[in-house]
Amino acid sequence: MKATWNGATLAESNDTVVVEGNHYFPAAALNAEFFEESDHTSVCPWKGTARYRHLNVDGKRNENAAWFYPAPSDAAREIRGRVAFWKGVVVAP
Repeated sequence: MKATWNGATLAESNDTVVVEGNHYFPAAALNAEFFEESDHTSVCPWKGTARYRHLNVDGKRNENAAWFYPAPSDAAREIRGRVAFWKGVVVAP
């Protein structure tokens, strides 16, 4: 699977985990140059607290478009160390 936005490949891996229709990529598959820290968080009742990252590609910013669970619940342990995308990021084979 490949995650792209604004013409850039954000992540690519044959090892994604699909949860609730979202592909979670291993952190090692990310192209770190496109990611910026964010203070945003959200809480999922069964996965835990998510943290977010902004995307920055060629001067365009997509706020909080990547998320991950630093300490997911036991029920979601398969997504530990993985990142998913939304907000216009295309995830496809």
